[in-house]
Amino acid sequence: MKSGFVSVVGRPSAGKSTLVNALCGHKVSIVSPVPQTTRNRIRGIVTLPEGQLVFLDTPGYHLSERKMNLRMQGLAVKSLEETDLVLYVVDPTREPGAEESAIAGLVAAAERPVVVAVNKADLIDRSEDSRLRQVRLFISDALPRAQIHEVSARSGAGLDGLLNKLVELAPVGEPFYDAEYYTDQTPEFRVAEILREHAINATRQEVPHSLYVEIADLEMREEPYTHLWARAFLVVERDSQKGILVGKGGERIRAIVEAAADECSRIFPYPVKLDVRVKTRPKWRSSESVLEGLLY
Repeated sequence: MKSGFVSVVGRPSAGKSTLVNALCGHKVSIVSPVPQTTRNRIRGIVTLPEGQLVFLDTPGYHLSERKMNLRMQGLAVKSLEETDLVLYVVDPTREPGAEESAIAGLVAAAERPVVVAVNKADLIDRSEDSRLRQVRLFISDALPRAQIHEVSARSGAGLDGLLNKLVELAPVGEPFYDAEYYTDQTPEFRVAEILREHAINATRQEVPHSLYVEIADLEMREEPYTHLWARAFLVVERDSQKGILVGKGGERIRAIVEAAADECSRIFPYPVKLDVRVKTRPKWRSSESVLEGLLY
């Protein structure tokens, strides 16, 4: 029996979260078109007859000296130190640059077995596959012993072979989780992430990186029927962003809450009701206390 932890690393928007969701067969990480949607190390669990893999989806590694980005970089580096294998996700639609070289250097320094998933391979025109050749040359130079798999997280192409290779490279051991688990996230975390995802997708460029979710209360209620109730706050940095989230006559915030509650109700084995308010906290991305509670 094989059992191992797999660190999933790569640049922002390489498709790491979509890939982890596809490998797990369930929604583990939230996704959006906005880079660096993932802020924490998200665990996704895959149990096969041959073994169990626990994926740690990490924030996209972005070269920046901003306090929040430095913390997210630290999460990716820490995961490389604590796991058995590395799944390095590369986007061949973008040329390798300084950021890609920095990630490859960190992966090499970790001295773990490495599997490279060249994601979005289906988006490359096979009649002109110079991008794929460029990526393969980059990987063979930076990580000569890495196993390379061309995959598509969206279509599922190549995922079985990728999983088989990861299980093959995993150490011998007993499963960490029972077979029915696909994540170990707490209800508070899941509700907060789903609510943040819907808020991001409703506002796109105006708000996302200035937004976090605070769960103030979470409890099971019996009236008028058994359901999970949560009071949450969408926290932004400026009053103008608060206005964007609320929308004209509160229309946007109502739509966000309704969509998030519907999705939570499909994930949990009972209905979910959300009481959501919007508030401002200026310059929270520079606050050590806030970042300490959010990024772990």
